[in-house]
Amino acid sequence: MKIISWNVNGLRAAIRNGFLNFVETYKPQILCLQEIKLQQEQIPDEIHALPDYRAYWHFARKKGYSGVATFTREVPVVTEAGLGIEKFDVEGRVLVTEFPQFLLYNIYFPNGQRDHGRVEYKLEFYAELLKIVNRRRDAGERVIITGDFNTAHKEIDLKNPKSNQNTSGFLPEERAWIDRYLADGWVDTFRHFHPDLADQYTWWSYRFNARKRNIGWRIDYFMVSENVLPFLKDAFILPEVLGSDHCPVGIELAF
Repeated sequence: MKIISWNVNGLRAAIRNGFLNFVETYKPQILCLQEIKLQQEQIPDEIHALPDYRAYWHFARKKGYSGVATFTREVPVVTEAGLGIEKFDVEGRVLVTEFPQFLLYNIYFPNGQRDHGRVEYKLEFYAELLKIVNRRRDAGERVIITGDFNTAHKEIDLKNPKSNQNTSGFLPEERAWIDRYLADGWVDTFRHFHPDLADQYTWWSYRFNARKRNIGWRIDYFMVSENVLPFLKDAFILPEVLGSDHCPVGIELAF
């Protein structure tokens, strides 16, 4: 089973830039999208060209902002939109799909902003999510968390760590929350398979020709509970896929 996650930075723009060809080429069983930037009435007609998938959505209240979508070939047992916390849920950041083998969280984590104005909000989101997923895992469920975490964990995860010490996305207090997830038993799947592999990024600025020069950040993840590890076969990044300032990431599972 292949699960892919991608911050598309606007689904309608991604469709114009080859999204349907991407789906046809990589054929994920489940596809999690973040930052779809649309409302129910704005879902593109082209989505109906994906007849093998069922689509589930969590829209932000504010138009043209945030939002997540999950496309799946298998019908979920249960779907949930949001964490049950109003100040996060109005921004359309979380979509949960439950399958017989696992529970999948598709998440667009908050951005702390250049002026650090939303760092506190972001860290509170990390904290509340961790409480929720820990409870589900401790109840015996296999849990997968994927999406745009908006934080590079270690210096290996961005091209220029020294010059970004005070940049949101690499602040010590943000990175400490990734440490906390790992300390609580969550596994960064890409680093599980590639602990020392450098220059592997998932986001590049549109400025300064950054993507062509591979001046990027690894801020998109799959994290899994330890009881998923026996079924985890691979974790990968797809930098060759264009159409957004992020590229897709994925995992392979065998149940």
